[in-house]
Parts: sequence; C-alpha cells; structure tokens
Amino acid sequence: MKKENIQKNTNQPKSLIKRFLEWIGLKEKIHNNNSVSPFFKEGEIWWCAIGENIGIEINGKGRLFSRPVFVYKKLSKEGFLGIPLSTKDKKGTWFVEISFKEEKNIANLSQVRVFSSFRMYERMGLLDDNDSKKIKNGFLRLYS
Repeated sequence: MKKENIQKNTNQPKSLIKRFLEWIGLKEKIHNNNSVSPFFKEGEIWWCAIGENIGIEINGKGRLFSRPVFVYKKLSKEGFLGIPLSTKDKKGTWFVEISFKEEKNIANLSQVRVFSSFRMYERMGLLDDNDSKKIKNGFLRLYS
C-alpha cells in the first residue's frame, strides 16, 4: 500500500477511531487471559469476539465486538476454521441460509477464517445435521 493511500484514509470519523481503540483494549484482555480454552466441537455455534476490522472484513457487534460463528473444522484445542453468521438477508454463492433456534441466519462463506478459541465466550448450541451439510456443501462448491 502506498503511503499516500494510507494518509488519505486517516480522515476517519471519531466514532470509528473510538471503536478501534475499544477493540484494541478488549483484544489485549483476550490475548493476555490465562484461562483454559473452552471445549468445543465441529458443528457448534458460538458467540465469538471477532473484533473491529477493516474494509470488507466482517465486524463484531456490541461492546464485545462479537457475532455467532459456526465451527466448520476444529484444527486444535485452541483453534478452528469458522464461518461468521448474520441475520441480514443476503443472496449469492457466498451465502448459505440456515435456521438456528427457529431463526433465519446466513452463513457468510466469504468471511471464513481461522479463529483462536480464546475468542469464544458462549456456546449457543449445535447446528442440526441438515443445515451443517448445507454449509459444508456451500463451502466445498466455493473452495474446491
């Protein structure tokens, strides 16, 4: 990235800068937390502190900068490949509609990434097999 482009983007609203600073404080607490990683399994949905991000990267909501994340693949006891969920109706090959606890959710396949399990703070439940398969099939269509 050119220096001029970085300088152009420094005129951000104070509210955005405040959000970034709040996230940095919370991220430091998460990083320095000495607690044990939560026990989790593939197919579960967890509230995760995913943060305040840049550009097209999906942000967390609220004071914990969080959103529900589907555990697609457990990589270790401290990491997993996760797919963030949204309640906003979106259409296209990057999105898979599911139902969780009788509410419509959208799995955002374009935002798949590796998460530290230390970002997880509340287990919401296990997604049913039918919707888990819908997400896995959508993922394989896009990434294979």
